[in-house]
Amino acid sequence: MSAKHVVIAGGGFGGYYTAKTLERTLPPDVRITLVSDVNYLLYTPLLPGAAAGSLEPRHVVVPLRERLRRVDLRLARVTGGDPGRRELEATLLTGSPVRWRYDHLVIALGSVSRTVPIPGLVEHAIGFKTLPEAIALRNRLVRQLESAEALDEVELRREYLTFLFVGAGYAGLEGLAELQDYAIDALRYYYPRCREAGMRWVLVDAAARIMPEMKPALAEFTAELLRERGVEIKLETQVKEVTDRSVTLSTGEEIPCRTVCWTAGVKANPVAERLGLPLTEGRISCTEHLRVIGYDDVWALGDIAAVPDPARPGYPCPPTAQHAIRQAKLMGENVAAALAGTGELKPFRFKTLGAFAELGRQQGVASIKGIRVKGFPAWVVGRFYHLAWMPGVRRKARLIADWTVDFWFHRDTAELGQLGHPPPLAD
Repeated sequence: MSAKHVVIAGGGFGGYYTAKTLERTLPPDVRITLVSDVNYLLYTPLLPGAAAGSLEPRHVVVPLRERLRRVDLRLARVTGGDPGRRELEATLLTGSPVRWRYDHLVIALGSVSRTVPIPGLVEHAIGFKTLPEAIALRNRLVRQLESAEALDEVELRREYLTFLFVGAGYAGLEGLAELQDYAIDALRYYYPRCREAGMRWVLVDAAARIMPEMKPALAEFTAELLRERGVEIKLETQVKEVTDRSVTLSTGEEIPCRTVCWTAGVKANPVAERLGLPLTEGRISCTEHLRVIGYDDVWALGDIAAVPDPARPGYPCPPTAQHAIRQAKLMGENVAAALAGTGELKPFRFKTLGAFAELGRQQGVASIKGIRVKGFPAWVVGRFYHLAWMPGVRRKARLIADWTVDFWFHRDTAELGQLGHPPPLAD
């Protein structure tokens, strides 16, 4: 009789912590395979720091092979599945198709940026969901500063110095705040002509207020803090068109702008539609035990799964790292119990402990078990939280080193957009 085989699709928070729990709970004769399109876990809450240069990009990722000792890691892009035959379909890095047979399948493929059919959006905007997008955004900002510094015409210079973010959730607010801090430092030390023209930062959202995840009072404090820093906040406003030189809003206003960052929400990974499983508004339908409805051997968690939210009956859990990590630890226990055929499955009962957002150097907002914190204390809370959840002592040490350097010294302005794309060899 062949050994039991558990396949995990996805190497984000859900997939990584599921694998770690299974390594600890499953007997040695059970095979564990993790399928991911990259060989690292991206710690997404630290993405703004990587974009703003306060964190080394390699320090916001966790190499999967370094942390998963028992797991067979396979780099591939999941393309579909056949639950009737217990097969997961994927394409290897070499381009070859492959199928993995499983006894139990855990789907943790996460989410992608939610886009809408706005003319010019795909061609001219930058997302803020992946590490390459974050680094590209920083390089774009530095390139715009260099371009503006070389121009004599002040109005044209201001066009290069206008930065517009679409989406007033965590990603948009933290990304804008960190990059604005970075740009302010750069202008103070290195770009006198840009300093003379001044920058313009604009935050646009279709909702009636920013940060719907936060309490209204804390969201309003955040908005006031950003306005004091010169950020223009345009609520109940949509983007109608994006060009290489401007953005047109639903109010009719046209903003001369060369940099647009799109952070207006996420949606479940589209591969969910090709797995042959039941869906709820694009997410895989699950029970409170994390099992896919109608299947005893398929499980799902994280952004791609519609898991009932204990805090909001009738609604699925929000797509946050907090929920994915807790679901993953429960997932490992439930899959182990199902394989052993003993013990009852445990339901997902986690309720959000709090929420926080970092708004640049030594500024933040937080809500912890109903207690509102703002300013420097909230910033400290955020740092300790990230430090606690970053896997591995070496990764924690690197974060502390980066934060210490950033606290005492200003950030460099080297534009490294050519990294990984060397010019062709000369004749």
